Amino acid sequence: MGWKHSPAVCDEDETGQNAPTMTDGQQEVAAQAARWVVEEGLEYGPAKHRAARELGLSGRAALPTNEVLEMAVRDYIAVFCADTQVQELLALRRLALVWMERLSEFRPHVGGAVWHGTATKHADIYLQLFCDDSKSAEIALIDQAVRYVPRTLTGLTGKPVEVLSVHAFCAELNEDIGVHLMIHDLDDVRGALKLDAQGRSPRGDVHALRRLLLQVAV
Repeated sequence: MGWKHSPAVCDEDETGQNAPTMTDGQQEVAAQAARWVVEEGLEYGPAKHRAARELGLSGRAALPTNEVLEMAVRDYIAVFCADTQVQELLALRRLALVWMERLSEFRPHVGGAVWHGTATKHADIYLQLFCDDSKSAEIALIDQAVRYVPRTLTGLTGKPVEVLSVHAFCAELNEDIGVHLMIHDLDDVRGALKLDAQGRSPRGDVHALRRLLLQVAV
């Protein structure tokens, strides 16, 4: 199966705390990375590193925090995608809800750009599943005749976790969307709900996502 882009570490929780004043280089990296996040669906980490390389910058000092990059992404959307992004986000949230309901026994939570509201049609959907048995979600996909690709990514606790990546057709966008199911132990669910540096929940369950969808008038 081909992907719009390879799923990378979903670093949605690595927001900066009390972000320092940005250097000119960090501002340039944030602006360039924001374009790739919006237009190509790159995750924050890969987008920042790619921007730094292309700008000839090196070292962590050249990288803006994720909090800064998120602000740059929102600015980019407001300028270049204001007429399309809301509908694209709604379509992705509806698709995420379908899969969360489909896998409800695994206590799914949605995070990343789809949860925080910065996703466009180029973004993938990341769902955290919390399972009593690490193989139970995989068995469920097999039982439902869903094709998937197994991967390993860094999880909530910084340790490698299994990821089951599937293609899901989104009728509203008329294209396939990557849905990445990150498999966690049931005990990890508490840490998944810890507030981020901005006091926000980094992800939400089925009920929280439904509330978000009800808040937006189409």
